[in-house]
Amino acid sequence: MAEDGKLPPHNWEAEEAVLGSLLVDPDEIAETAISLKPEAFYREKNRWVYESCLALYDRSAAINQITVAQELATQGRLEAVGGAGFLSLLVERLPTSIHIRDYARIVSSLHVNRKLISAAAEIARIGYEADLDVDSAMRKAEDALLRVRRGDNPRDFVAVSRILDDYWEEGLAPAPGAGEPGRLQHVDTGFPAVDELLGGMQRSDMVILAARTTLGKTSLALGIARNAASRQGARVAIFSLEMSKETLVRRLLSMEAEVDSRNVLTRQYTPMQEKRVMDATGRLSAMPIYIDDSPSLRVTDMRSKARRLHQERGIDLIVVDYLQMVRGDSRTENKVQEVSDISRGLKGLAREIDCPVLALSQLSRAVEQRPSHVPMLSDLRESGSIEQDADVVMFIYREDVYTKKEEWDRMNPDTPYPEGIANIIIAKHRNGPQGQRNLRFRQDITRFESLPLEDDNEQGAFPRFSG
Repeated sequence: MAEDGKLPPHNWEAEEAVLGSLLVDPDEIAETAISLKPEAFYREKNRWVYESCLALYDRSAAINQITVAQELATQGRLEAVGGAGFLSLLVERLPTSIHIRDYARIVSSLHVNRKLISAAAEIARIGYEADLDVDSAMRKAEDALLRVRRGDNPRDFVAVSRILDDYWEEGLAPAPGAGEPGRLQHVDTGFPAVDELLGGMQRSDMVILAARTTLGKTSLALGIARNAASRQGARVAIFSLEMSKETLVRRLLSMEAEVDSRNVLTRQYTPMQEKRVMDATGRLSAMPIYIDDSPSLRVTDMRSKARRLHQERGIDLIVVDYLQMVRGDSRTENKVQEVSDISRGLKGLAREIDCPVLALSQLSRAVEQRPSHVPMLSDLRESGSIEQDADVVMFIYREDVYTKKEEWDRMNPDTPYPEGIANIIIAKHRNGPQGQRNLRFRQDITRFESLPLEDDNEQGAFPRFSG
């Protein structure tokens, strides 16, 4: 209860209208699941009914009075909400299901109001803490308000063309028209040497791309997304939990234009560079790449967003950057268990959308502590079921990151220093061979490139990988 004996802001009629609308028109759950969270419901029994609808949606089960009643009964909550009669009452009281999004906005807005009241109370408590210095108190107060704002502004996929338009300050362009879901049998990485081993990324496969920090996981994933979109017309959905959509698009622009990433960031170009960047903008804008840079997503959120994008435009490849930053759906303090749940959820997403999911993953510090820094499957961080669930596990290894040229020349006088050479190790391949191939990494434009055939020796300067 709020101050002066008043109840916090709420609207039971709007909450019940949302629930009644879902029972009448369950297809609306795809939109509602993204914009309206269970905690937005003030009345507990309404929240339980909504959670049951989400649980059924998550399992791709039908949503109606019978299935929701059964779900509530399974959870031991049916009698607490008022039995099956309460669900019937929700439908009877519903004016119309057409306005479900308006009902949901009312529920969501009032939830924000309640959070503002809580934040205000928290800020008042901070103000009374005499032992805090002013700067610390201000930071805590700002954090309290920022948490409210973040929760009130769910992000969604944005087409690369729109982000590029923002980059050039030309306003927002309309999103490309909807298309039928693609039926690509596989999605190529665009690197022939790697595709020779993989045979492309197969539909419903979960592909793990793992490396230590700074070795280029995001750059390689973006290169694969760019190649697939430009060469195969693949529609690519990118969940970027670590970097903003603007940062990713600047990287894509640097790769496509072959202009130093620092110039793209500062917008300082020579006339020739500016022409290349403008031309690259046009090419990238035509690519069906969509980016969601929500900083904290659950697997359920990703599934809802991916389903909706798939229905609207079709998805041929999903990229997740990166796995350890995804939030688990279940509440557990066991990080290994949480990552295992996330891994299984992503594999389930790949099967449901019927497209490959390329999930980036961190490696543990064990790599740094061995004399040989070549990664192994056991190095997967909080590995749990990652290795088990993955159809393909790829590692990036770069000798020039660990060995200086002087040291290399002393130890390998007859072998050229592998500067800018990245070894792509296929450590697991459920339906094909393991192996390794070399690519060139251009640090200035953060781009991976194929090597000339004669230089792409499987062994190269690196030790062979043994399962």
